[in-house]
Amino acid sequence: MNPLSKLQNPQLLQAAQIKKPSASKTHFAVHNPATDAVIAQVPNAKPQDALAAIASANSAWGPWRTQPARVRGDILRRWFDLLLAHQDDLARIMTAENGKPLVEALAEVHYAASFVQWYAEEAKRVYGEVLTASARSQRMLVFKQPIGVCAAITPWNFPLAMITRKVAPALAAGCPVVLKPAELTPLSALAAAQLAYQAGVPREVLHIITSTDAKGVGQALCASETVRHLSFTGSTAVGRILMAQCAPTVKKLALELGGNAPFIVFDDADLDSVVKGAMAAKFRNAGQACNAANRFYAQAGIYDAFTARLSAEVAKLQVGDGFAQGVQIGPLIEAAASKKIKAHVQDAKKLGAQVATGGKALADLGPNFYQPTVLTNVTSDMLCTREETFGPLAPVVRFETEAEAIALANNTEFGLAAYFFSRDISRVWRVAEAIESGMVGVNGGTLSNEHTPFGGIKQSGLGREGGHYGLAEYLEEKLVALGDL
Repeated sequence: MNPLSKLQNPQLLQAAQIKKPSASKTHFAVHNPATDAVIAQVPNAKPQDALAAIASANSAWGPWRTQPARVRGDILRRWFDLLLAHQDDLARIMTAENGKPLVEALAEVHYAASFVQWYAEEAKRVYGEVLTASARSQRMLVFKQPIGVCAAITPWNFPLAMITRKVAPALAAGCPVVLKPAELTPLSALAAAQLAYQAGVPREVLHIITSTDAKGVGQALCASETVRHLSFTGSTAVGRILMAQCAPTVKKLALELGGNAPFIVFDDADLDSVVKGAMAAKFRNAGQACNAANRFYAQAGIYDAFTARLSAEVAKLQVGDGFAQGVQIGPLIEAAASKKIKAHVQDAKKLGAQVATGGKALADLGPNFYQPTVLTNVTSDMLCTREETFGPLAPVVRFETEAEAIALANNTEFGLAAYFFSRDISRVWRVAEAIESGMVGVNGGTLSNEHTPFGGIKQSGLGREGGHYGLAEYLEEKLVALGDL
């Protein structure tokens, strides 16, 4: 049975998919990763569709940016209310196309809605400045104005939250948006947009481009002189390409790219807190998160106790279809993801690592399922510590000193997130300052919420999302120098 047949409001998707035909006049299938069954067909847009959307958005920019901020905020508030009113349907849509357990999908709906709520309020707080003038006859003002038409490209792993985290601040600032969601998970985007339109967002202000032609649509968005801002969440490899393609038009960029997050456990850490944090940092969404812990480092004095406790907890995780009762780990998004984990485990075993728990694909469930796995006796020359696995694999490396742990954590081109556990307040300050990462979690396994900055350094990206930092991405500062007064 198609899980979407149980939606309380089928119009949520049906109305969203009844739209102007794409230039190709074709559709593509959306699959349930748990069963590989087709659950929907959506329009397969081409680059010319993206160009048409850009032109439409540009025509709507003037009327939208001149709306009083309170009016834009009221519309966003209604969108927030509608997201919560339809939370069960949105969660079901997400589990159907992404695979994550229904309880996680529901949590993501609330997380996604929190950004809309925050920016509904923040829209009214775009403040300019009056600066001290250098002469009596002068006055110096700073205006903050919307940057213009914005493009957004979002990933499949958090198909609703990554949309609201970009779209809500853009709309609050007064910018129209052309959004291309991941082709694997377009339904969450269509449903969210439908609710935005119901809330009062003009259709010309928010465009959804569903397409399998990621390269062509991406090039159209990057090459357009009308698009003044591009926000992308995805791999560093693709981020580099988009950055180069945006160079000729000198766009403002917000890039949230790959990660290789370290998770450091010092001898003095509270073991209960550590294990709880490790489970949250690693296994949410089956490890398919850019800020998920990827490399675990445990100090020698706590290594055996930590790996034993972690392995015992991981072995309890229930794997299966995200709609099944009690499931904690759903399918990976596609078979290639399972193959990558298998390759990392095989490489580690070949080089001397041992499987403490898991370590096998679950072929009886389907090609996209893999056991949550803990590896011990891991060394830094193994693929699982050098590459982002993006799956439910926790490799644990032993270390001796604080300096060694910091060096190991920083030995990567990435710098998105990092986690460490210690009860020594002096060490907390030293390590938090020394780790090269845009976000550091201390004695906890979660980082992100709607009012704090999310983003990385080094090759993990540019810019920040969340809080007033996220709103600033969509604003330009203009100096107005008044003379001869």
